[in-house]
Amino acid sequence: MTADMEEGRSARKRRQIIEAARPVFLRNGYVGASMDEVASLAAVSKQTVYKHFTDKEQLFTHLVLDTAGEIDGLTRLVAAALDDGDDPAASLRTLARAFLDALMQPEVLRLRRLVIAEADRFPDLGRAWYEQGFERVLSTLRAGFGRLAERGLLRLDDAGLATDHFVGMLLWIPVNKAMFCGGGDHYGPGDLDRLADAAVAAFLRAYGP
Repeated sequence: MTADMEEGRSARKRRQIIEAARPVFLRNGYVGASMDEVASLAAVSKQTVYKHFTDKEQLFTHLVLDTAGEIDGLTRLVAAALDDGDDPAASLRTLARAFLDALMQPEVLRLRRLVIAEADRFPDLGRAWYEQGFERVLSTLRAGFGRLAERGLLRLDDAGLATDHFVGMLLWIPVNKAMFCGGGDHYGPGDLDRLADAAVAAFLRAYGP
């Protein structure tokens, strides 16, 4: 077997372990997660798990930061939605609905609960997850709002504050309700449409040209 083939096989095995670890940690939490169960779900030996990850803490760290990278798709959507067309209401509604769809996913909510629950144990990990995930989206959104203002489609004194207002109106109630009450099925598609429309209308009343 060539070195490239061996490297590819190792990468696939590593991905296999991370994917198996996700439901174990989400279901049982950090303390209750078992490396034996991860190995069983990944269909590998426990020794193979420890070959790729020295201990449970390292596996948990890689799992959390790996999910932060999944935000790339939402970041690209933010940039595209705000740079296409001259109708800020339509662009913002597309964006608002995408935010709600992404952040109200049951697995995302479970991961959010898990990271918060372990924030005291792993403060640097929680900070890294926030900065590499949600903060990147906020930064992209701030820059996009600034470009809309330059085109005369928004009226802004502080793009950062406007971003906080927009995201806060969208996510404060539905995400917090789901976080405290469990699940992610408290809001159907019609409810999310209504939340998106209301947030965009209020935002444009405050920041429209």
